Amino acid sequence: MTPPPPADPSTEGRGVTAGAPKEPRTEERRRRPLSIAGVNRLPREEKEALYAGLIPAELLTRFGIGPGLRTAGGASLAEFRCAEGATDAVVILRPSVSAEDPLLYAHVTDTVSGQIHVLLFVVNDPTSPRFDVDRMPDGRPTQFGMLMRNLEAEAEALGAGLAPGQVRRGLRLLEPSIAAFEGLVSQLGHDLYFVEPLFYHNAVLFERYGFSYQRGRRLMEGINAGFQPGGALASQLDGSSAFRAAQAAETIRGRSWAIHDGVLGYPFEQVTMFKRIGQLAGVSTFPTGKW
Repeated sequence: MTPPPPADPSTEGRGVTAGAPKEPRTEERRRRPLSIAGVNRLPREEKEALYAGLIPAELLTRFGIGPGLRTAGGASLAEFRCAEGATDAVVILRPSVSAEDPLLYAHVTDTVSGQIHVLLFVVNDPTSPRFDVDRMPDGRPTQFGMLMRNLEAEAEALGAGLAPGQVRRGLRLLEPSIAAFEGLVSQLGHDLYFVEPLFYHNAVLFERYGFSYQRGRRLMEGINAGFQPGGALASQLDGSSAFRAAQAAETIRGRSWAIHDGVLGYPFEQVTMFKRIGQLAGVSTFPTGKW
């Protein structure tokens, strides 16, 4: 879980104001949940309706899924894991009942400091080819290539234009997805929320949609410096693997694959970002980066 944020949001661009929920009127406070745990205590229909708001309307429209999140025959396409007593919730939406991969997967939780934290958010294009970067040939899970790596599948994904961790092409719905998250966060009375990017490219993309850093900004700036000509990271782009092409330093995706391949010398982690609702932080650690 994310540690409590420092009180001063200006320190090295990494801290955040505590962002606690605004005090509602007494009557409203009694009935409105202020946390994921609070939502999970609601009746099933109420909490599922709230969590369904995490699904961008554009996604439903594109795949012809109605507001009831069911097939024409009445079968449910959505799964909500939000048991009473839990402090996290998972929303899974499939394009069909038998689909191998979800159309959308969202996992949110409460932090120890009472904030909302997005642990994982994935949107897949179900019509695109699948690359088994998430599992070994014998079926063992790779945990997005962090526990172990299916190098053959990763090389194929790289060649197809995907980034680390992607099993299928995305749908370019990050902006409406952020708007959907901010809708839920607002309903819970908060004015900011947190994300933990799994990969370098996630962090850079979040920057471009208005996120700043609670921790990890110095790491990101150091990575940018290292990929400059003559830098310690650029010098490792020697073509020794498909993930270390000389031109990788010029693109977000290329850098992310090189980092995933180990050029840092340690895993990409300890990066936590936050966004204030309706505000853009204006942070950019790779200002010249192209996808």
